[in-house]
Amino acid sequence: MLPGMSFLYKTLLFFILIISLVSCVNLNEPVAHTLEFDTIPANPEEKKPVNLFFGIPADSFNLVTGKIKRNGILSQILLEHGITMPEIDEVIRNSADVFDVRKIRAGNNYFLLCDNDSAGRAGYLIYEHEPATSYIFSFRDSLNITPFRQKITSEIRYSSGTIETSLWEAMMADSLHPMLAVSLSEIYAWTVDFFGLQKGDSFRVIYEELFINDKSQGIGRIFGAQFTWAGKTTLAIPFIQNGTESYYDSTGNSLRKAFLKAPLQFSRISSRYSSSRLHPILRIRRPHYGVDYAAPIGTPVHAIGDGRVTAATTESGSGRMVRLVHNSIYSTAYLHLSRFGPGIQSGAFVKQGDIIGYVGSSGLSSGPHLDFRFYKNGSPVDPLTIEAPPVEPVLEENLARFEKNKRVVEALLSSF
Repeated sequence: MLPGMSFLYKTLLFFILIISLVSCVNLNEPVAHTLEFDTIPANPEEKKPVNLFFGIPADSFNLVTGKIKRNGILSQILLEHGITMPEIDEVIRNSADVFDVRKIRAGNNYFLLCDNDSAGRAGYLIYEHEPATSYIFSFRDSLNITPFRQKITSEIRYSSGTIETSLWEAMMADSLHPMLAVSLSEIYAWTVDFFGLQKGDSFRVIYEELFINDKSQGIGRIFGAQFTWAGKTTLAIPFIQNGTESYYDSTGNSLRKAFLKAPLQFSRISSRYSSSRLHPILRIRRPHYGVDYAAPIGTPVHAIGDGRVTAATTESGSGRMVRLVHNSIYSTAYLHLSRFGPGIQSGAFVKQGDIIGYVGSSGLSSGPHLDFRFYKNGSPVDPLTIEAPPVEPVLEENLARFEKNKRVVEALLSSF
């Protein structure tokens, strides 16, 4: 802690930082719901503590718990507990604007409150969509679906650590939330090679940890960080510019670099990212984890960002293809090429905009196009939904405000 820095001063600094960052989300706003429940005795002398389960008086029900199975059907769960198909259809119709039942995910929890009798008919089904958001299916007097959002609280944490083997191990050694490693790796994705960390590298970070009923739900905002890698220390200062919050170093340069919007000049998108697409050749449904850009054979294909070639090869389905790793988070793949670009081979480094190949129709392809794929932490994501991060530095007219943020972050990071 800085000499003479009191807890009050540290708290004051933090609130100065919060005030300067426009908060966009009210985490503590509960959502009212209008379920009608059995009447509780009105005589105050006869009142007993009511056991509420997701806001429902649950003492007169039996609780059944489970998880949505892969390819599971919600109606089957309800039919097994006395709910008829017409009732299920009515609930879904009445609440189509509240929740789309097609968004129910396998592996998520569900709870049934069933009548405490031999029939065991379900009165309510609660589907836990996200840790803080559930949906209550009512089969009592009103047939509907209502949202139930639990109150999220947060605590500000000040943490630091030194790398022995990996960032993950450092988090575990200090009993820090594992998602903090993910948050830091995303902020420093363009600055720190997390696969090349060395013993003695270190970090400091100010962040919020989120809780529901005193149970940790993960990491919220990062209010400032400092990472020392390969002898160089880089600050991460949150700053809102043009309505977008991003992280900047001590000189006001963005810690992130933008991707190109598309890897080529294309005439049209011929096929989009899909979890179930009818394959144009095989005539079977299977995932298509990329975007197809229709273009003439020989159209140059560009690297969307700086990176290293990890594969320049030919596969039976993908044809001639190139894989690039951009950092420890992001990688891309370019399929069905006619030929590779100059110098493109495994291990080569490329700059954003370099030609890595040319459009073709190699492999399992119905015509000339580029199948472009984007991966985050090894998992495919829709390239069209990726928002290119801002690369411009802090604008001159915002420098005074940025410097104020910087001084507060530096003081807070030096306080522990």
